[in-house]
Amino acid sequence: MKHISGYIMEPQNFSVNDGDGIRTNIFFAGCPLRCSWCSNPESHTYTNKIAYYEKTCVNCGRCTDSCVYGVGINLNEQINRDKCKACGNCSEVCPTKSRKNLIYKYTVKDMIEAIEKQKIFYSYSNGGVTFSGGEATLQEALLRELVNELYDKAINMAIETCGYFEFEQVKDILTKLNLIFIDIKHMDEGKHRIFTGVGNSKILENIAKINELEVPIVVRIPVIDGVNSDFQNIKRTAKYVKDNIKRPKIELLPYHSFGDGKYEALGLDKPTEEFKRPCQEYLEELFKIIEGEGVEIVSYK
Repeated sequence: MKHISGYIMEPQNFSVNDGDGIRTNIFFAGCPLRCSWCSNPESHTYTNKIAYYEKTCVNCGRCTDSCVYGVGINLNEQINRDKCKACGNCSEVCPTKSRKNLIYKYTVKDMIEAIEKQKIFYSYSNGGVTFSGGEATLQEALLRELVNELYDKAINMAIETCGYFEFEQVKDILTKLNLIFIDIKHMDEGKHRIFTGVGNSKILENIAKINELEVPIVVRIPVIDGVNSDFQNIKRTAKYVKDNIKRPKIELLPYHSFGDGKYEALGLDKPTEEFKRPCQEYLEELFKIIEGEGVEIVSYK
């Protein structure tokens, strides 16, 4: 079944933030959530996205010469975005890489071959592969085949998921993993819907179900002032984790704006400047609240 293919953002080797050791992160395109602070806006759909980095463009015109749709040099002018079919011809001829494909079609065979080249790093560091996104479970067939292949090769596997999936459809996949990171973005159903576009009931139910699989779980909270960093929400989250996970662990991920460049390159409005990163002193107070509920604080930084 190695002919199965799907849509992936560029794999990231030598990652050390999403599981033990040195890892390869595989970012799946497509996501059921629309988080207002998302740092990977290109992941919202499966189709290719062409980024345009105006600051490095030398206006040579090779992109327009190669385009059969009449797209001008400045791809982030709305008239040009409307014409663009994201065929990728322009990114192939751009001498300064100011045009770049952000999503690629890969087969399982392609990805296994790329992962095999990194095995020596996994072996010496107790690392492996982490599936991320977007949301990896949306491309269920691709994820299943990858997991089965890597499981047979005894490669450590983790997943970073938003938790918004049908549990029974992916239960067999999750069972073969070594670690599951799952987000709780807000405990309030209404606020969760406002900030992500969906409610949180399915996510919370899935956390309780995953707990029965005996696969280690780390709940991640993207901590954002103005969204979910208040003491009450963090305490509620910690209590839920304590009550529903046998070995409860939480990792706090302070907000960052590293994705702003992607918004600019895609001609999109950046997340509001009202979103702020909590200071270290405030995070220390959140650590105390979480530990006070009997939950272990972990960090994969």
